[in-house]
Amino acid sequence: MNKKLILLSLLLAVSLLQAQEIKIDPAFWWSGMMETELQLMVHGDDIATYKPEISSENIKIKEVVRLDSPNYQLIYLDISNSKPEQFNIVFRGPENSYTVKYEFKERNPERYDIESFNSSDVLYLIMPDRFANGDPSNDQIEMRMPYKVDRNDPNSRHGGDLKGISDHLDYLNELGVTAIWLNPVLENDMKGGSYHGYATTDYYKVDPRFGTNEEYKNLIEKAHSKDMKVVMDMIFNHCGSDHPWVYDVPSYDWFNNFEEYVQTSHMKEMYFDPYASEYDKNKMVDGWFVPTMPDLNQKNRHVAKYLIQNSIWWIEYAGVDGIRQDTYPYADYDMMVDWVDAVEKEYPSYNIVGEAWLNNIIGTSFWQRNSPINPKNTKLKSVMDFKFMGLSHTAFFEETGEWGGGLHGIYDHMTYDFMYPDIYNVLRFLDNHDTDRLLKEYPTDLSGWKQAVTFLLTIPGTPQIYYGTELLMHGNKSKSDGYIRLDVPGGWPDDKVNHFTREGRDDIQNEAFDFLSKLLHWRRNNDLIANGSMKHYVLQNGVYVYERYIGNRNVLIFMNGGKNEVEINLDRYAESIKGRNEWTDFLSGDIISLGEKMKLSPKEILILE
Repeated sequence: MNKKLILLSLLLAVSLLQAQEIKIDPAFWWSGMMETELQLMVHGDDIATYKPEISSENIKIKEVVRLDSPNYQLIYLDISNSKPEQFNIVFRGPENSYTVKYEFKERNPERYDIESFNSSDVLYLIMPDRFANGDPSNDQIEMRMPYKVDRNDPNSRHGGDLKGISDHLDYLNELGVTAIWLNPVLENDMKGGSYHGYATTDYYKVDPRFGTNEEYKNLIEKAHSKDMKVVMDMIFNHCGSDHPWVYDVPSYDWFNNFEEYVQTSHMKEMYFDPYASEYDKNKMVDGWFVPTMPDLNQKNRHVAKYLIQNSIWWIEYAGVDGIRQDTYPYADYDMMVDWVDAVEKEYPSYNIVGEAWLNNIIGTSFWQRNSPINPKNTKLKSVMDFKFMGLSHTAFFEETGEWGGGLHGIYDHMTYDFMYPDIYNVLRFLDNHDTDRLLKEYPTDLSGWKQAVTFLLTIPGTPQIYYGTELLMHGNKSKSDGYIRLDVPGGWPDDKVNHFTREGRDDIQNEAFDFLSKLLHWRRNNDLIANGSMKHYVLQNGVYVYERYIGNRNVLIFMNGGKNEVEINLDRYAESIKGRNEWTDFLSGDIISLGEKMKLSPKEILILE
């Protein structure tokens, strides 16, 4: 072979090597972070055979890890002296090398002081695929995996996106919510489409059918300009079965039970069960949630570091105001404690709510930070009150008798609030994307619905409402989850009616919207409701009375759980009435005189100020 041919062959080899796709997660980072170690996951053909070098004088390589797959390399950097700069990562092989540019950006000082969601907020939960389609051009774009867009199929993708949400922020402002929680927005490049977002296939990329990373960031900035926060839904327990990790597994212990499928038992009670076997504990944590969601092994330090960094990247990049972590007890316990610590190290006031779905108060309270019944502190600030959700579906609609039924169950539930170390960081809700809707069918009578939303918004805790509650969206999941995740009429260009406008809603919908909106605006910046103490009274003639108060300021709420007019004696409430005779009912504006007795109409609600 002549010298020219040899030279051309070498140049071609170098050209092909330079052209191969090299993916680095995260794609960039920031100087000035509190954590001084950064993991770079490098993915490319035979990348493990190359030795990395860093051109920066401020950043040093601490460790290089080769995994079982030759196509991955983990580089751990010492970034304690980092500053904003661009530099080269040079990968050198025995015969050639190639260069990748990397950047450390300047940290936004405002991120450190993010004011996360708290009990003064009301979270509005949105499933992006089902809320509004602001950009039809991204509905049917090419992905790796085949999928279907069909609005007639509740289990297919429908085309909702980030622009659809952004276009309706004024609607949400009019309603009166202060924060939006979006079901996961990251790429779900799964066969079938995975419209719900809980099968991640790229942790650093918004699903292009929803929009771009930049559009997500812009949505958050726009929400902030309207005094609304944004909560990001994250999933550490599992990824999607079409994630590239599944096709090219980084290491044999990257997943749990990868060689032979093991289904999780879902028995979260084993964490505090004094008789639990090691077999059952392992099956609960290491089993797969469903066959399409491989169980990540957070006990692997590299997996743990990847996930922790990813959450911090999204907070720093997009300004996310809070996190809702899916399937919290299914991930490794110790890793999740480390994660909370890592987030609060960077963002001291940050709030994370964990989905620990247990149907009893004791089990739920076990997961909250500083729980006296948990000897091993979870550090988790907020938990979700699933028990209240379940009770609400019947308690506010059935007859409240003298000794049982209806609001008696709600009263009894509230007596167990002492189990929570911090009741104001308990997320209270009536329904969400995984449960039946509060309303199973379209109502002709709003009395039960009004009592449910009134109670939700006037008790201690952080309320969350599910999209469409204000529009009386209804349904149950007996057929499939898709039936509780229906589209909002008016969110798609070809919709014949538009429920986002007053003209597009019927009279009972406008009554519901106005009622909820009035309550939400009243609750906004209402410190007494957000942070005040609560006192309640044993039911009298089916009437539940409770007080919210700070110092000498208070509000009294009366709810008649019965379907008949009742009369109650007021002497038992003297310590809350405090000798005041005249009160104003917030809902009606009427002046109410509190004497010896009071009559309440069927299912009547009074909010007395």
